[in-house]
Amino acid sequence: MDPLGRLAYSLCGDHHLAEDLVQTCLIRVYRVWPRIRRPHYADAYVRKTLLRCWLNEQRRPWRRAESRSGVLPEVGDERADPAGSVEWDGSEELLRRALDEVPPRRRATVILRYRMQLSVSETAELLRCSEGTVKSQAAKGLETLRAALTRLDRESTAGAAGRSQS
Repeated sequence: MDPLGRLAYSLCGDHHLAEDLVQTCLIRVYRVWPRIRRPHYADAYVRKTLLRCWLNEQRRPWRRAESRSGVLPEVGDERADPAGSVEWDGSEELLRRALDEVPPRRRATVILRYRMQLSVSETAELLRCSEGTVKSQAAKGLETLRAALTRLDRESTAGAAGRSQS
């Protein structure tokens, strides 16, 4: 469950949606489990199913209309968050926001190749494309990710400098 949850969160950036994706994935796998002939390939099959669930979710029209600005309408109690007691430099959040700017197929390619550390051929099999497509999608995805990280880092640095002057 934990590796699936981490993969789902890496893909979508939302804990609640990640939980829904894992649940949908496990339901689909449960339905076909008796037909799986090679149990040693079950991990790859489950990852592929999770990826398919996420890509299907991205295609839904209501998902495109949803705004994911990351800004909550109300202020929460900072003392209630256990993560608040740990020193955190915000780099994970910065990476998450930058990944949101990478198109879905490229984001999936980057996450599978570099976070999940799958080979080019394994990634191509999961995404149902050629190895050349994986390489080009990974290169373009990394380029978009670098540009987004640079821009977001500049924005956060400028915002921090503005707050310190006031």
